[in-house]
Formats: sequence, C-alpha cells, structure tokens
Amino acid sequence: MTRSRTVSTASPPAPPAEPGPTGKQNAPRRSRQPARGGAPWRDRPMRTITPWLFLLAPLALLVTFTYVPVGNMIYYSFTDWDGVSPDRDYVGTKNYTEIFTRPELFRVFAVSFYYLAASVVQIVIALYFATVLSFDLRFRNLFKGILFFPYLINGVAIGFVFLYFFQDGGTLDSVLSWFGVGADHAWLGSPESANTSMAGVSVWRFTGLNFVLFLGAIQSIPGELYEAAQLDGASRWQQFRHIIAPSIRPVLSLSVILAISGSLSVFEIPYIMTGGATETSTFVIQTVKFAFQFNKTGLASACAVVLLAIILVVTWIQRRLVPDEKVDLV
Repeated sequence: MTRSRTVSTASPPAPPAEPGPTGKQNAPRRSRQPARGGAPWRDRPMRTITPWLFLLAPLALLVTFTYVPVGNMIYYSFTDWDGVSPDRDYVGTKNYTEIFTRPELFRVFAVSFYYLAASVVQIVIALYFATVLSFDLRFRNLFKGILFFPYLINGVAIGFVFLYFFQDGGTLDSVLSWFGVGADHAWLGSPESANTSMAGVSVWRFTGLNFVLFLGAIQSIPGELYEAAQLDGASRWQQFRHIIAPSIRPVLSLSVILAISGSLSVFEIPYIMTGGATETSTFVIQTVKFAFQFNKTGLASACAVVLLAIILVVTWIQRRLVPDEKVDLV
C-alpha cells in the first residue's frame, strides 16, 4: 500500500527584512496604488485647475477695475469724446500733439518740486522716528499711533481742515499771535506761500505711511546683530549706519519711488484748498478740469496717458540707478 503525499498549497514564508544602514530593519515598501476611481490626485486635472480657481475672483476684479479702464483711457485719448455724447470720432495723435506743443501744460510740473522736497522731509522724519521707536522706549506704542493716525484720515477732510487752518485770521494766525507774530497773513494768497503750506500738509499726512514701512523693515532685523554691536561698543549712530541703513535699503528705494510718483500726481489737497488757483494747479488738477470743466475727455485721457508714461519712465530710471540688492542680515 502506498501512502498518498499531501502537497501544501500555502506560500512560503517571506524572508526577513534586511537591516538598513542604521541597523534597523526596513519596513516593507508599500506599492503606490492609484486612488479609488482612477489616477492619483497629483495626476488629476483638478490639481492643476484648483489654484486658478482661487485666483479667478481677484484676477477678474483686477482686470475689470484696472486694466479695462486703462485700456479705455488709451482708446479715448485718440478720440475727441466730450464725455457725454455717444459719438467718439477718431482723431489720431491730435490730442498728444496739442499736449506737447503747449508748453503751459507742462509748467504745472514746477509745483511738483514743492511736494518732492516735502517728500524728502517726510522720509527723513519717518526714518528718524522709526529708528528711535524701534528701540525700547516708554510710550512708544502711543507715539506710533500718533504718527500713523494722520494717514488714516480722508484726504478731502484733511483739505477742509487745513483750509480753515491757513485762512486769514484762522487757527495758525491765532496761535502765532500768542507769540507776538503778526496775524492776518495770507498763507494761501501767493504761489510760494500757498505751495509751501500745502506741501507741509502733505508732510503731516504721509509721514505715517513711510514710518510704518521703515518700522516694519527695522523690526525684521535679527536682534543678535544689535547684541553683537553692543558687545563691540557700537553707538546708536554706528548701529544705524552699519546695521539698519543697509538692511532697509529695499524699503527706502520703495519709499523714493512712491515719493516721486506721488509728487507728480498730487491732487486732493491743492484741489480742495485752492482749486488750482494762485499757481497751485498740478498736472492732475489740470487733467480733471479738461475732462469735467471744458468737456475734453479725449484730451484729458491723453494727459493721463502722458502722466502714466512719465511715472513709469522715472521709476525705471530710478530702479536702474539704484538697483535692488539682496540684503544678508546674518
């Protein structure tokens, strides 16, 4: 009689895992299985589309309220549209020819030098207070709020407030009379006095913006640099010269760009306080008058395009002269 042999169908045991480089056994690798329903998530089309879905709303707002108006403005600059009638006749470069053949249209840029000088003053003041308040000082949060508060006020409200402040026999004359200074001075009566006064208003209003930019840049500097400088016996001026100033160079460059573009496009304060009288008109005020007072929207659009081109060229020149450099803080 022969015995029947039973053949085992069970699979042989898996070999033990080999020890890894660190002496521990490596866990068996799991094969990457596709997600249920098809390809893995990273290979699905929705992974590529999802970021653009989040960008859809801001891009739509940007195109609708920025690029479309700019495109319409460029189109209007080649027409004789009056801003009211539906007729827009194409006139080619007639509006641009009129702008560049009338020197009086560019004389208003002389007023921008008052505001450019005021921008230099406000950058210096903002940099000084940002440096001082970046160190440990009593009531520094109070001083930060005081410096930044004027920037939060609406420009029209500021114009009306300082209109009464500089008027004959107004607040400024009343304060000066306490110190024996003659009152009833026409602060807004002459071109030099009016432009200087309104440039001073711009210093009061926009110093807070530059202050916040500088303060944020200074506070981003590692504290170890100050500690090392103090151990080496560096004074506050030496810390500013060798640590703070090189570190905030990109922000300082941004402030210069904002100062130049802002001085070329001043509008609110002189428009509210003088309406452009006594030779205080700026290029933007002149453009607004072309559009809404003389019904020359085509010419006003051409002026706006020229101003935009000037700001872009000045910004490009400034970036070429003072390029951004990578700041190594450690």
